[in-house]
Amino acid sequence: MTIEDIRRLSADQLGDELLSLKKEQFNLRFQAATGQLEKTHRVAEVRRDIARIRTVMRAKQAKAS
Repeated sequence: MTIEDIRRLSADQLGDELLSLKKEQFNLRFQAATGQLEKTHRVAEVRRDIARIRTVMRAKQAKAS
C-alpha cells in the first residue's frame, strides 16, 4: 500500500486497515515461529504499512486539533 493510498482513506478506514494489518502481522509471526512462513519479505512490508498508517493517523489528528 502506498502512502498516497493511505492518505486518501478516512479515519474509520484507517482504523480498519490497521486492525487487519495487525492480525496479518500476528499470523506471519506465528508462521515464522513454526517454520511455515514462505514469503519472508511480507513481514517487513506489513510492519512498514502499519507505521505508515499510524503516521497518517497522527498527522490527521494533529491537523484536526
